[in-house]
Parts: sequence; C-alpha cells; structure tokens
Amino acid sequence: MRGAFVTGTDTGVGKTLVAVAMLRALARAGLKTVGMKPVASGAVTTSEGLRNDDALQLQAAATVARPYELVNPYAFAPPIAPHLAAADAGVVIALPKILESFRQLCAGADAVIVEGVGGWQVPLADGLGVPELARASGLPVILVVGLRLGCLNHALLSARAIRADGLRLAGWVANGIDSGFERRSGNIATLQRSLNAPLLADIPWRPGCTIEERADCLDSAGITGFLNAG
Repeated sequence: MRGAFVTGTDTGVGKTLVAVAMLRALARAGLKTVGMKPVASGAVTTSEGLRNDDALQLQAAATVARPYELVNPYAFAPPIAPHLAAADAGVVIALPKILESFRQLCAGADAVIVEGVGGWQVPLADGLGVPELARASGLPVILVVGLRLGCLNHALLSARAIRADGLRLAGWVANGIDSGFERRSGNIATLQRSLNAPLLADIPWRPGCTIEERADCLDSAGITGFLNAG
C-alpha cells in the first residue's frame, strides 16, 4: 500500500491539518485515498459512540468511504497520553487489532495517510509505541515540524529517533503555528541543511487558512516521489 505515516515534533503542531491536506492533494492526482488515526485521545460521546475530531477530519477528506471504527480503532475521551487513557478505560491497545483495521481500511484504495498521536516517542502500551505502529504499517514517515522556538531541537531529535528506529524519513513539512516566531526563514534553512530529507511543504501561519490552501502548499513532485519509492 502506498502512502505515508505522519508524525510530528510534538502535539499540537498540525499533524491533522497536514494529513488532511495530503489526502486532498493525492485526491487531486486522481488517487483513491483513505485516512487513518489508529489511536486518539480526546474524543466526545455521540449517539454512535466516541468520536475524535482529528479522525473525523481524516474520514471526511478521504475519497473512499470507510466506517469510523476502521479509521479510528482506539478512541478515548480524556485528552491525555493514550496509554494512560487506555488504562483508565480498562483497555489494552493492541497492534493486531490496529493492523486488521488497517488491512480492511486499505482494501481497494490507492493510497493511505496514517496519522500518529503526539510526537514520535509517545507510548501506547507496554512494548508498543508510535515507532512500532509506524514500522508495522510499512509506510515511510513524514515529519511535521511546528515552527516555533525550540523546533530545531525537536525536529533534529525526532529525525534521529525515526532513523534509529529503522524507519525512512521520506520528507518533512514546515508548519507555521506561531505568529511571533522570529527568523523563520533562517530556521527553515537550517533544517533543510540538517534533516537530510526533502521539504515537502512550507505552510505559513495564517488564521483561517483553508485545507485546500494548505494542499496547494504541498510539493506534488515530492509526494509522487515518496509514493513511488514506497
């Protein structure tokens, strides 16, 4: 299955916005797409069960309709670390369940975008974390760098950890999240020299920026490259 596993330098750096924009960009290229959020904490109770907004956005952006339970196999109400939320709910997050959902989700699709939870080292259960989830998916990794003070350290440590875990960093996205971030271009230039991976998009900080506008920022050639390589 072609696609990407989207992770971030931290929580709140724009992983979902980037993942949704990637789905839109791939759909523009004529691909049948699905999105997945295997584990999500911070969900609301609805008549159909717990629903997480990030997962709903991925579900809506996909061109192939899939049940919510496949898009988001594990949803927890409190917006806390997922392994803690799972323990409170008396649930053990299990990789086989996620992989079975992934298999069903991807059937008949051309490409999948999987969004992780938090940053790269977030634990999910004993012996299971985001790295194991990404490795099991078989997808190359895209790193979303939230442009704010401290992003250089967070991005370089994340990239080092991704590679140390045996995953391929296929590219990264610079996402503006701080209107007051100083020396923006200089920081991006430093990351371009240091990350040893292509910059797929430079998304400026702009209130009200639509998903379509974010999709416009994505490097279509870069997306095609990592899909073909995958």
